[in-house]
Amino acid sequence: MEVILNDQQKLLIKLAHTKMPFGKYEGYYLIDLPEHYVVWYSQKGFPKGTLGDQLQLVYELKLNGLEALVRNIKKQYPKKDF
Repeated sequence: MEVILNDQQKLLIKLAHTKMPFGKYEGYYLIDLPEHYVVWYSQKGFPKGTLGDQLQLVYELKLNGLEALVRNIKKQYPKKDF
């Protein structure tokens, strides 16, 4: 049976599998970035584009203690193109 996902679900699945593309934490999953680093970005300003949107979402998730939600999504939905 095929599961039909809405756009928000696809966004979270993509976030769960996205890695930091540059810098000190290059190669880390965004959800696994240290909190202080994400807070620093929130103060400095998030990058433009998709990465910035994703980092802002990670900031909100960490702020609300919801990192486990994304980690569970990563396990439940193995990486594929969403």
